[in-house]
Amino acid sequence: MIRVDKHDHRMNPNIPTASEIERKQAANERATRHRRGMQRAVKEAREKINSSSGLNRAFELELAREFAQNHVSASIALVPFSMIIAGTTLAWAKPIHSAIWLLMATMVVIFQFFSCRNFLQIDQVEVHLSSWIKRLIISEIAFVSIWALLPTIVGIPANEALRLFLLISVLVIGAVSTVLAHTLPAAVYGAAIPLAVVIAQLVVDRTPSERWAIAGLCFTALLLFVGLANRLYFTTLENLQARAEKDDLFAEVEQANMRLREATRRAEEASAAKSRFLATMSHELRTPLNAILGFSEVIKDELFGPVGNEQYKSYVEDIHQSGGHLLALINEVLDLSRIEAGKHELVEEAIDLVSTVDACVHMLELRANARSIKLKTSYTDGMPRLWADERAVRQVVLNLLSNAIKFTPQGSEVVTHVGWTASGGQYLSVRDNGQGIPEEEIEIVLSTFGRGSQAIKNAEQGSGLGLPIVKSLVELHGGAFRLRSKLREGTEAIAMFPPSRVMTAMAAVQEKGPAARGRAA
Repeated sequence: MIRVDKHDHRMNPNIPTASEIERKQAANERATRHRRGMQRAVKEAREKINSSSGLNRAFELELAREFAQNHVSASIALVPFSMIIAGTTLAWAKPIHSAIWLLMATMVVIFQFFSCRNFLQIDQVEVHLSSWIKRLIISEIAFVSIWALLPTIVGIPANEALRLFLLISVLVIGAVSTVLAHTLPAAVYGAAIPLAVVIAQLVVDRTPSERWAIAGLCFTALLLFVGLANRLYFTTLENLQARAEKDDLFAEVEQANMRLREATRRAEEASAAKSRFLATMSHELRTPLNAILGFSEVIKDELFGPVGNEQYKSYVEDIHQSGGHLLALINEVLDLSRIEAGKHELVEEAIDLVSTVDACVHMLELRANARSIKLKTSYTDGMPRLWADERAVRQVVLNLLSNAIKFTPQGSEVVTHVGWTASGGQYLSVRDNGQGIPEEEIEIVLSTFGRGSQAIKNAEQGSGLGLPIVKSLVELHGGAFRLRSKLREGTEAIAMFPPSRVMTAMAAVQEKGPAARGRAA
């Protein structure tokens, strides 16, 4: 014969615990982040290998696009500027020479304009970036070279003021070129070479003192332009990197939000389905359980004759006790599920909170006496009635008193208070001098199926639903529930009802009119 130990509650090792599930989820999240990081690193390495400058292809493309946009915008002003310079050269050059140079400068600007515009219109995915960057660099060098050929085509004037004008014009074009082309350093360096040649050409036939002074000033300005272009290039690159990091962060946040919204939706659907299922299963669960309790009680009390075997009688008592415990657990689960599903309706009426609490205290006196626990009360006199659901209030009081009796050592005391809140509402509190609850476990015991370490250590029976049900019922009344506890000092549970539920007596209506005045006379 196989003997079943009623105290053997071993867990199935195949069922994962909550901590194992959390660890598995955390490990999956870490693996996902690592996989994304590896994918990003491989993508960046591949793009750097395929890039001519060693940059990320996206950065290289953005820098080239900014170069093209700068020159498309500047082309409108460069053509009139070239015409003004060509018209000024007529002061010492032949018209045919000025016209030839103007035609060449205009053609280069137009060529550069269409090249940049075509580049901007090409699909970024299909564009052959390295060849386009070379084309843009060549167009910039050609543009600056045409300006460097200005003294050669129109000639160098003999007048000192005109020669100075010509030198300043070349330096202005150098400054404009370095600003417009700073996103492509190769274009800046390539354009600096013809500028250096034309500066040398314009100062070579001067006196030594003038030659070195003007050449030093001009070459210093040219180096300053190149340094400025480099600084602008690195600043632009840093901005692109920061923007890319921000975009990646936004993408990760959006993906996390999408996963969170999906998980929240699924959790809400699962919770709603669970609540609806439990709320509609009250009859199906309670009916067979009540039959088990009834038949086991008939056999236990031997209403139709003796059982004949003491071992069977012991088993029947165990069945009856287990069924009673299961029925209480089912009732708690169903109550909480109805509240969560929004199907728990309050049957409100005017109740006397002191009388309701006192009746519950008397109901539990036998249980308290069995453990040598004293139940004390402290009520405020003359309290008005409360508009509330009496059954719900009784359930709140009974749950709080049962917990206090269960977790209070023998020979201790439990004190029940009923009084006024500071805002004019009414409250009831149950205070014991038991072992107390650690501060970090208060949120746990208030959560569904949450049990404190003391309950687990002492192997106290309970589902962890009593306090959540109390909290939900009090909040359905518009009140608040507070749990205060200190380790080794005791616990106090307080249920507060709002002032709007206190039924205060209305003042007598003062009669007005001829009849009232007549009686007064």
